[in-house]
Amino acid sequence: MKPKIAIQGFEASFHEIVALNFFGKDIKTVECASFTKLFDVMKKDGADYAVCAIENTLAGSILPNYAHLRNSKLHIIGEVYLRIEMNLMALPNQTIDTIFEVHTHPMALLQCQLFFEKHANIQLIESHDTALSAKEIRQNNIKNRAAIASKRAAELYNLDILAADIHDNKRNFTRFLILSKSLHSEYQPDIINKASISFRAHHTPGSLAKVLTIIGEHNINLTKIQSLPVIGQEWQYYMYADLEFDDVAVYRKMIQMIEPFTTELKILGEYKQGIKLS
Repeated sequence: MKPKIAIQGFEASFHEIVALNFFGKDIKTVECASFTKLFDVMKKDGADYAVCAIENTLAGSILPNYAHLRNSKLHIIGEVYLRIEMNLMALPNQTIDTIFEVHTHPMALLQCQLFFEKHANIQLIESHDTALSAKEIRQNNIKNRAAIASKRAAELYNLDILAADIHDNKRNFTRFLILSKSLHSEYQPDIINKASISFRAHHTPGSLAKVLTIIGEHNINLTKIQSLPVIGQEWQYYMYADLEFDDVAVYRKMIQMIEPFTTELKILGEYKQGIKLS
């Protein structure tokens, strides 16, 4: 039976590209119009695994997804860094001068601001998905409208690329997490050298500093730390941290040592560092 993979977006979306790269082509994707829907599908056993974007090198962190992840019972089993190529596409025989509107996901718009500063006459409209915006143009034969999406979307929906690689910075990567309902699956990594954790430091002076010091003393690389407020408790925060290490035993010893200085310590996943797909 083909594994069912929940993705945010639709066919030819960047999430689908990551799913095909990580799981292979023999899969069934479960398309979700939003990240909230994606986590809801996983909660209701509508899919076996999920692909979920968590941050972009230009637009930054997708903050709601940290809360979604912590509140779910899902486990991170892998990550993929995908180079994002934003392309402006429309029906054949259109030109940029004939385009009045561009529809795409808001994260895509954030990554292409410099391009549209040169085309101030074009109205930018947020949509649920990059690939779906391209599909709507083809299905409804909409002239004078363009979408920002992947080259795969242009090929799939027979659209012309009016401008390629329009993102602000060519080193534009999105980090995607691979999520599983179970700690044990056929896609479990053979090597563990990265972990994601969340916790609350005790609300006493120096508690967070002690946690960070212990991490450093164990020669563990803190590659990201992100704070999110605790809803209903003013000035209280959850901390989310990504840790890279060479020795998993040393990492687990560190976890034991920071526990007395934290509350609600949760291991979100232990996995293998992702490769960058170009």
